[in-house]
Amino acid sequence: MEINQTSSFLETSLGKTGIKVHRVGVSATYRPGRKTIYKAVDEGINYFFGYGIDTQMTGVMRDVLKRDREQFVVATGVYNFIFRYQNIRKTLEKRLRQFGTDYIDVFLFLGVTKEKQFPLSAREELYRLHDEGKVRAVGMSTHDRKFAGTLAQQGALDVMMIRYNAAHRGAEQDIFPYLQSHNPGIVSFTATRWRSLLRGPRKWTENEPLPSSGMAYRFVLSNPHVHVCMMAPSNLKQFEMNLKEIRKGRLDEEEITFMKRFGDEVYKRRKWFM
Repeated sequence: MEINQTSSFLETSLGKTGIKVHRVGVSATYRPGRKTIYKAVDEGINYFFGYGIDTQMTGVMRDVLKRDREQFVVATGVYNFIFRYQNIRKTLEKRLRQFGTDYIDVFLFLGVTKEKQFPLSAREELYRLHDEGKVRAVGMSTHDRKFAGTLAQQGALDVMMIRYNAAHRGAEQDIFPYLQSHNPGIVSFTATRWRSLLRGPRKWTENEPLPSSGMAYRFVLSNPHVHVCMMAPSNLKQFEMNLKEIRKGRLDEEEITFMKRFGDEVYKRRKWFM
């Protein structure tokens, strides 16, 4: 019974896309080594995010996709105007070559901080790529929760990648209430808030121990609106430690209450992290 509960906790469909995903996603942002990415594959993780220049990720994916393309969910994207706007179609073609695949599962317009950075013309180009069969699902990554909530209500995107953690819970009011009608896939990032949720804020006097990184991930995954929680380990040991704790399953109510209280203190004292 415990195995079934763990399996259910860590397996789902990515919203309306119907794509089956492990609820832990992995990126190689902090260059954890190819051994770590292969280990993630061996552990049953199938959602991998890469952005081309992270050669550890693209190298491993080029290898494993040859064996069983349908087993893996490849997520990547194109950066918006802030980072010097890239041609969407040309970027997709480049990503296809980098990953060595004929299609991308999740293609995102990345780093949207304001509505005007993701114009209708960009969305329409994403839709065309989807219609051509080069992309299974399209979406964006954003810090603009209000905009994300609006697009969720409109059913404009298949997937949205958003910030959500114990210190930043605004998605609970601005996004999650609007998901039901169109059911976009929700991928979260910064579960540890750039590790600030793992350190005691100044004047923290509670007797409880500090949260572990595993608790930070489990807090996010305990919210059923989140389909995939991204992990960006820096080495194999960190990955294995996080995954071992994540497999304990959903936090209980007491743990959730603690994480929220701790998150509020972190947010209050470290607002410079947005």
